Amino acid sequence: MQKNSYKNVLYFITLVILVTLSIQVYWNFKNYEASKQQLINDVQISLDNAVDQYYTELAERNAIRFSSDSSNIKAFFKKSSFSRFLKKIDSGDVNFKSYTFSDDSVHSDIRIFRSLSADSIDCRDMHIHNLDSSGTSKFSSPINRVQNNDSRKKIFEELTSKIIISINEDSLKLEVLDTILRNQLKRKQLNINYGVTFQDQKGTSFNLRDTIINQSELKTKTKSSYLPRGSSLELSFMNTTRMILKKNLFGIMLSFLLVSAVIGCLLYLLKIINHQKQLAELKNDLISNITHEFKTPIATISAALEGIQNFNQENDPEKTKKYVEMSSNQLGKLNTMVEKILETATMDSEELKLNLEELNIVDLVQGITNRHQANTPEKKIKLHSTKSTIWKKVDAFHFENAINNIIDNAIKYGGNTIELYLKNMNSHIILEIKDNGTSLNKSQKDKIFEKFYRVPKGNTHDVKGFGIGLFYTKTIIEKHGGTIELFLNQEVTNFKITLPNG
Repeated sequence: MQKNSYKNVLYFITLVILVTLSIQVYWNFKNYEASKQQLINDVQISLDNAVDQYYTELAERNAIRFSSDSSNIKAFFKKSSFSRFLKKIDSGDVNFKSYTFSDDSVHSDIRIFRSLSADSIDCRDMHIHNLDSSGTSKFSSPINRVQNNDSRKKIFEELTSKIIISINEDSLKLEVLDTILRNQLKRKQLNINYGVTFQDQKGTSFNLRDTIINQSELKTKTKSSYLPRGSSLELSFMNTTRMILKKNLFGIMLSFLLVSAVIGCLLYLLKIINHQKQLAELKNDLISNITHEFKTPIATISAALEGIQNFNQENDPEKTKKYVEMSSNQLGKLNTMVEKILETATMDSEELKLNLEELNIVDLVQGITNRHQANTPEKKIKLHSTKSTIWKKVDAFHFENAINNIIDNAIKYGGNTIELYLKNMNSHIILEIKDNGTSLNKSQKDKIFEKFYRVPKGNTHDVKGFGIGLFYTKTIIEKHGGTIELFLNQEVTNFKITLPNG
């Protein structure tokens, strides 16, 4: 993948993530604002209902009805006694059960009723006048009222007048309204802290819970038509954010999950693209290495064949043997490289089967150590073992190659001293291969076991190999049920192999 194409993909994925986050943040913000407005509307409705209920109950308590024949009640309204009666009602001095108008004969038969609905005046509470043949009035008995219900009702409608007087109160009892309002809010499941401000017609304000009123940012005024003209009632409330978020919790969680899924997929896609980019680079590096590694033996074999053909016309056996041995050695190297590549392909599948047998790990590792020490006398290679015999079922061929690869890397990249530590624990066998080299760094630590990865050394070909040795080693160790780890200290590179003991 070209470098510019990878950058373009990276920029595009970043842009998509930012746009997705912005859309979700905007959507959640608008949803929050809508829920906030809905909350204000619900509080407004609850406040209006509370005010309506307050004045409805007030009107029911202050409904006054008068009953008498039409001539008396009309005269009553024209007299000054009616005005005096209204003043007594305002002062609260009227006892409706015992109040009479005995001071005036015109008013003596006027009855007063309170706290009854407008259309439910019971005949049992009325004295209805029936006129006899002589023209005198008398009260009907209960029996006559029952027998002549229809006729009495008609006479009652003709001879009586019902008047409802609303007592106008300039002040509003906030404590009573507060009880009604709490019930209204509870019915709508609105758990808010609120304060109430009432301003009467004269401009005087009355507050309930001043602290909340001063701190709250949300306010709403009642639109109830029952409120006296010129007055206002305002509700200030707070503690709404938690309620709104709780109400929108499902939407927020769903939005969060969707955004997380989208971002996760995009990041995973970016990781795959980056991995493919690295594989492409490794592939190019591998092709370059294979070309270089194969060219040397091929060139050597070609030179040997050319020597036999052109410079051994006398058929000198010594020269022929020399050229043949040279060609055979190079063909062996080619065969080894081809086998390594084929082995790497086998590692990716489940076709690799281990031929396990009981072996003394100490002897096996000691033999590997001695062989490398003999081939590289300039290096110091030594084995330290806690026991002389440690038995373990392993595949001798693959396990030996795995250890060889680690020691080969220590010889190529490490220091001059290579030490192996073999320990037999209760549940595990631990083999540590340490060298005093410092060529590896932490950025290479996680990549060193990847297929085709080679530690950069400036010149691509200054160290031979295809970058498959440690990948092969890791695969073989895992096939044996073990693990391999790399630890980097300031002066020590440590490959730690852990195998189950059993």
